[in-house]
Amino acid sequence: MAVTKLRLVFFVSLAVLIPSLQANIGEFDEFWQKREVEAKKASLEAYQPNPEMVTEQFNSKVNDALKGTNSSRRHLGKYRGPCMATNPIDRCWRCRKNWAANRKRLAKCVLGFGRKTTGGLRGKFYVVTDSSDNNVMDPKPGTLRHAVIQKEPLWIIFERSMVIKLSQELLMTSDKTIDARGANVHIAYGAGISIFFVRNVIIHGLHIHDIVAAGGGMIRDSVEHIGVRTKSDGDGISVFGSSDIWLDHISMSNCQDGLIDVIQGSTAITISNGHFTRHNDVMLFGASDTYAGDSIMQITVAFNHFGRGLVQRMPRCRWGFFHVVNNDYTHWLMYAIGGSHNPTIISQGNRFIAPPNLAAKEVTKRDYNAPESEWKRWTWRSEGDLMMNGAFFVESGNPSKKRKFNRMDMIKAKPGTFVTRLTRFSGSLNCKPGRRC
Repeated sequence: MAVTKLRLVFFVSLAVLIPSLQANIGEFDEFWQKREVEAKKASLEAYQPNPEMVTEQFNSKVNDALKGTNSSRRHLGKYRGPCMATNPIDRCWRCRKNWAANRKRLAKCVLGFGRKTTGGLRGKFYVVTDSSDNNVMDPKPGTLRHAVIQKEPLWIIFERSMVIKLSQELLMTSDKTIDARGANVHIAYGAGISIFFVRNVIIHGLHIHDIVAAGGGMIRDSVEHIGVRTKSDGDGISVFGSSDIWLDHISMSNCQDGLIDVIQGSTAITISNGHFTRHNDVMLFGASDTYAGDSIMQITVAFNHFGRGLVQRMPRCRWGFFHVVNNDYTHWLMYAIGGSHNPTIISQGNRFIAPPNLAAKEVTKRDYNAPESEWKRWTWRSEGDLMMNGAFFVESGNPSKKRKFNRMDMIKAKPGTFVTRLTRFSGSLNCKPGRRC
């Protein structure tokens, strides 16, 4: 384990020496240089040398949550019955009548690689009362932009439902939770959310859609610094050089670039209970075949519904270790899961429904300039996945290699037949204080 960590220190140190993407930072000044060093140190600390131990913990929780259930039917229409939490993350908090009075319980519920994320647990509540975003250099108190740049940990909630049109990308600082439960909050028709060189962030319950690139300029990125930003890409959420991130119950669609990009050595991330629709490039994990710093990238993608109007990249991976577990893939036009440069992808208990197009039945895609003699050594495994309408997953790597750990290290996830139940309440929830969510 120590040897593995030392190896990763070498790779990350080497990556620092190689010219890297600059995160749309117009001037990489002393402030950003310091934040980059701190963020890379945090990412190394968050890296798990034995990722199978994390998948074991996750799979155990799924099995516990589904004991005594056998329903695998697709439930059509809007659910109007009593509160029903159908996966272990939701069971931790959802069906408690006093959830609004005990919001911070949510921080105890994350599983997977982002399991240590607590967000603003140790901070005060900050109530967003104003949907405007008119001054990015001196944000108005009560706005979301003013909340996310504060130095101290904060648990950010919303006074009412609102649509926030960001005039420039929203630059987060560490130790923050954005908790939209109890309100209908949309980040839309403007710039997206940027999590750059920070740690410990939870984003829960937002609708993020129709995001466009912003022109850049002078933007306050903390209470003590204003910096020059170049044009943003138009991602819904961009995670850059950051660690301990949890994105949960987010509904996303139709962004100019990607829905979620995770790049530049980011790690210890869980993306769960999301509902994704109407988009081409859905998720990008690692942006460059030459950036060795992404070797520490570890991401759990769980209980999400990949729905109508999606084309590809659910996700598209490079370098790291990716646990794709109990997701429902009901739509894609080109492929579902792709990758290059030797990522490890463990697909467990997902449901894949292939499109009618005979040329798009394959779940996986590896033709990014890699010959078969190379990609056949990459570890891509399918375990308990449900393949429908001709879908098929092309496995690679040594099947026995994944068994170097004992049986208790890799408890099998629930099979794909359970996915419709596990993902039934994906996306932003209609929670109301005083009622079970």
